[in-house]
Order: sequence, then structure tokens, then C-alpha cells
Amino acid sequence: MLALRLTRGTHPLVLARRLLVAAASAGVGFLLLCTLGHALGHPEQAPASTLRLLWCVLPLAATVQFAVAVARTDPSTRPRPGLSAIGLGPARLALLAAASTAVTCALGSAVALLLYLHLRGDLTGLPFDGAAAGLLAGDQPVPLAAVLTLLAVVPVTAAAAAALALRPRPAPPVSSEASGEDETMPSGLPWGVALIAIGLAVETYAGRGGGGDGLPLPGRFDGSPAAVLAGWVLTAIGLATAGPALVHGCGRLLQTARPGAVRLLAGRVLTAEARRIGRPLGVVCAVLSGLLAAASLYGSDTGSDAFGPLTGLGATLILACTCATLLTAALESRQGRAPVTEALLDAGAPPTALRTAALLRAGVLLAVFLPLTWAVGELAALPLKG
Repeated sequence: MLALRLTRGTHPLVLARRLLVAAASAGVGFLLLCTLGHALGHPEQAPASTLRLLWCVLPLAATVQFAVAVARTDPSTRPRPGLSAIGLGPARLALLAAASTAVTCALGSAVALLLYLHLRGDLTGLPFDGAAAGLLAGDQPVPLAAVLTLLAVVPVTAAAAAALALRPRPAPPVSSEASGEDETMPSGLPWGVALIAIGLAVETYAGRGGGGDGLPLPGRFDGSPAAVLAGWVLTAIGLATAGPALVHGCGRLLQTARPGAVRLLAGRVLTAEARRIGRPLGVVCAVLSGLLAAASLYGSDTGSDAFGPLTGLGATLILACTCATLLTAALESRQGRAPVTEALLDAGAPPTALRTAALLRAGVLLAVFLPLTWAVGELAALPLKG
């Protein structure tokens, strides 16, 4: 009840972010229900239905990541003076954030259920002349227990992830803060490069192996072997692992060769926020590289016929959620720098210098991550073309 009352009194921008989380949850819930419809309509194709269910893990992971990012930036769940006196300490606030996330995702799951039943013709007749009834097994009864189980996946997973991400952690010792631990090289670059190389090697092996069994994704996009998707997942994990180290390296690069005030400020911000924005940036690069590889493979030959509507929905959810997570992380970083920015303005720093530093940060990140995204996408598509 407290989570609902806090939701009513939040800022419209915060409500808009929660509505986006609900929309993403609705999309994932609809994909899960469509997988259930395929299993009901084709009981003899149990392995194919299982692989379709596994395909839904990628949009689910992107949605959960976005929900956690929104929960981290929610001002109603931040520790504030006086809240501990009424029993709302850091642990209770983490549980409150998890409850708010669960309520938001449950709203999206309810919308997904209504849309699923409407397209099946269980509410007001068959829409679209019954075109979706065959895909959703409209002639079969809906198992209530299976529907409720699938729709509970997103709220339960997102709430657990939010509670885990926002759990109170012990404060670091003073000696580590004084020694400049926050300014060290995140150590994920070697592991990230290794995972990217392994993922590309798996895709190369799958491409040279003659395709094998196709991966039955939702819709008509089923010509690639399962190893291709596994290789892309490894590549995505590698880019997410190497992202913080790459952002930190960009910050160190800006601070080299006798930097001025603007370059020094931009570099210090990047090194300080490398862990916060590096991982979402790496995930966005992985998604964009996958889209580039798919477009170069199937865009020119088969056109849009290779992609079904549900595959397009899943890809759209992944891209939208990862980009929204990156923007939310950038907003969280900006909110964390607000006291420093105010102090700089009070000290007489011109606002144009702060804007120039922000543009410089964006420029150097684009200069590093755009070629990396293009290179990974081309390397992923090259063996599959042969």
C-alpha cells in the first residue's frame, strides 16, 4: 500500500519511466503467452516450443535491466534524513523499490493478458478477421495455471533483481577511498575481449558447419542455427564486461597530453562514471552489432519476409529497453554529479564549459564505440555469409 501511495505522488517524469517499464513488461508477457499458444497448437513440436521460450529470455533480460535502472533512479526509494526514524532504512527502501517494480511489471502483465485474450477472440470476437487466432491457438482452451505462471515471470524476476541491486552494502574503508580506488582501471577488459573472441568463433563455426538445425524463433525468422544465437550472447556479455574499462580508457585518454580545464573535467567524469554507464553502453553496442549483422545477412536477400511479427517485437523490445537503460544510467550519473556541478557554478565556472565537457564526453564515446559496434557486426556476419 505504501508503494501505491508513493506512486501516486511521484513526478510525471518518474511515472513516465514506470509506464515504459510496464509497456516493456507487457511486450515480454505477450511473447511468453504466444509461446504458450504455439505449444498448445503444436503439441508434437515440444522442442521447438522450448526454443521459442528460450528466445524470450533475451527480451526478458533487457526488460529486467531496464526495470532495475528505473528503480535505481526513483527518488522515492532513496535514503533521506528522517526516514530511518519511522522504520524506512536502506533495507526497507530496497524492499519498497522491489514492491514498486513488481506492481509496475504486474500492470504490464495484465495488459499482455488482455491483449492475448482479445486477439484469440475470447473477449469481443475475433479481430483482424481471425488472422492471429491460428498463431495463438484460438481453438484450444487456455490453461489458467500456465498463463499465471508465465505472467508472473517478469514481475518476480524484476522485483528480485531490484531488491538485489539496491540492497544496502557496507561502506568502503577510508583508506581505500583515500588511495584513489575509484580512479583505478576496471579489470574487465581482458575477460570482455576473450568472451567477444569466443562468441565470434562460435558464430564462425556455426556458419561454416552448414547451418544445422534452424532455430525456430517466433515468426518466420528461423534459418539460423542455435549456435549463432549462443555466439551472439557470448559476444554481448563480452561487450558488457569490457564496457566499463573502455569508458575508463576514454576518460584517461582525455586527460593525457597536458589537458585543459574542459578536457580534464570531461575525463574525470568518464573515469568516475565508467562502471555506471560502461555496462549499459556495452549492451547497446552488442544489440546494435547484432542488428547490423542480421541486416547485412537477411536484409538484401529476403527482405522483411525473413522476420515475423513476433521476432520483430522481441528485437524491438531488446533495442528499446537497452537504449532506455543507457539513458536512465546517464540520468542517474547526472543526478549524482549535481552537487559537484552546483559547486562549480558557484565557484564561477561558465555554463558553456560544462556543456562543452558534456559534448566532449559524448564525442569521444561515439568515436570509440561506433567503430567497435560496426567491426563486431561485420565480423559476426562475415562467416555466416559464406
